[in-house]
Amino acid sequence: MRRMSRRGFSVVAAATIAGLATAGDAAAAPDRRRKKARELRAMWLATVVNRDWPSKPGLSAQQQRSELLAFLDSAVNRRLNAVVFQVRPTADALWPSPHEPWSEYLTGTQGKDPGWDPLGTAVKEAHRRGLELHAWFNPFRIANHTDPSRLVATHPARVHPEWVVPYGGKLYYNPGLPEVRRFVQDAMLDAVRRYPLDAVHWDDYFYPYPVAGQAFDDDDAFARYGGGFADRASWRRDNIDRLVREMSGRIKKTRGRTQFGISPFAVWRNKATDPTGSDTRAGVQTYDDLYADTRGWVKKGWLDYIVPQVYWNIGFPAADYAKLVPWWSDVVRGTGVRLYIGEALYKAGDPAQPPAWQDPAELSRHLTYAEGFPEVRGHIYFSAKEVGVDRNGAMARVVADHYQEPAKPPR
Repeated sequence: MRRMSRRGFSVVAAATIAGLATAGDAAAAPDRRRKKARELRAMWLATVVNRDWPSKPGLSAQQQRSELLAFLDSAVNRRLNAVVFQVRPTADALWPSPHEPWSEYLTGTQGKDPGWDPLGTAVKEAHRRGLELHAWFNPFRIANHTDPSRLVATHPARVHPEWVVPYGGKLYYNPGLPEVRRFVQDAMLDAVRRYPLDAVHWDDYFYPYPVAGQAFDDDDAFARYGGGFADRASWRRDNIDRLVREMSGRIKKTRGRTQFGISPFAVWRNKATDPTGSDTRAGVQTYDDLYADTRGWVKKGWLDYIVPQVYWNIGFPAADYAKLVPWWSDVVRGTGVRLYIGEALYKAGDPAQPPAWQDPAELSRHLTYAEGFPEVRGHIYFSAKEVGVDRNGAMARVVADHYQEPAKPPR
């Protein structure tokens, strides 16, 4: 599951959180009020391995629908204004796609029609409740196993086995093939054509997270298309750049008001690697390990919004929330790209997490700290199940402290 394993204040942070009233704070207050009238308050609704929804495969259409609507109602009850709904978790579909099979997470059998249209229903019912619906797609992941024979016979990965790379116990499409990049765009754009989506949303998987002792076998593609690049890493980054740039343009041509947003792992590069990087010591850097130049996409204006998954507590030594939020604020400043912060609600009250996450106020402190940065235009919580269950009351505390009044999403 994408976020399960990754996802001492500074003087400024401490002052912000203590709410010290200075002349500067007073002057900033009207700006903060204006910002809050337009801020994103969203939750990720994950379907991969039935993480949030449906609660298990094989439920009746009516049971699935009832569970889905309950999640939308939960968002409304928490005064959220958007839901990020995972509709293509593993090269499949939660709508009647002509390109890819129905998801196995619905019926338990890949390709089996569930008897209704989950994405179409989600869009309609979200809008009826005043919620935005952001459709969340995973571009390259095919399966959480390495056996192509387990895929339905008509699956594109079986029709085109040359597109597929097994790695780390999973199957992936090869981003180095132009025909793959075109296909995954076509598959996602079908949903944009069919439904009035408020956004297309991608998560943090591009090239897969590194697995020790394994190599992602794209030798043939590199031999065919890698000429002119200094090294394989540069070529891989260019492949992902092309995917992002092309998809951005095609979304606008297909449905002009549909936004394009990406939610990457929060560390682009550590400062020790690159002086323009963040003051972090993360074991993964998206630029170097996932070949995803997340900072570059913002600077080039290819996105409408970016949601770094800042899934660490304030003061966490290797990746401090209070260091990453200012870094990302600086990245987006002046670009026109909106910054939302991905929040690790799933860690709140989890006994396996550091002591900070046992404090129900930790998440609320994140929002208080982020209010000091006008570039931060909202927050997205992982994930929908925790928004409702709220293990230690952290979400209720966020609502009480920050969401007393409704707000509309930025536009």
